[in-house]
Amino acid sequence: MLEPGTPAPDFTVSDQDGNPVSLADLRGRWVFLWWYPMADTPG
Repeated sequence: MLEPGTPAPDFTVSDQDGNPVSLADLRGRWVFLWWYPMADTPG
């Protein structure tokens, strides 16, 4: 678990078009990341 104020580790996710986006590509810019962990699970 990260402590408040700790920089996020670098990671890469796919955007809405399937293109990879790395957190490193966005350094120095505001980033809002939101996900719903149960969205891709059955049930």
